[in-house]
Amino acid sequence: MKKPLVELSDCILCEVCVEVCPLVFSLNQTGFIQVAELTGYPQIEVDEAIKNCPADCIYWIDG
Repeated sequence: MKKPLVELSDCILCEVCVEVCPLVFSLNQTGFIQVAELTGYPQIEVDEAIKNCPADCIYWIDG
């Protein structure tokens, strides 16, 4: 299964991913973007978050 990953060291916390795909991405209590643990990820929405990320820090990994 493919899983989205956010490279936190490159993330600028713009929260575009949260706006585009709140089911998968959220801002956690420590102020970083978090990826939800799901059994499957909505590819279209995650791809949209990847496309719109100004820091290019979101990508798919084999999970």
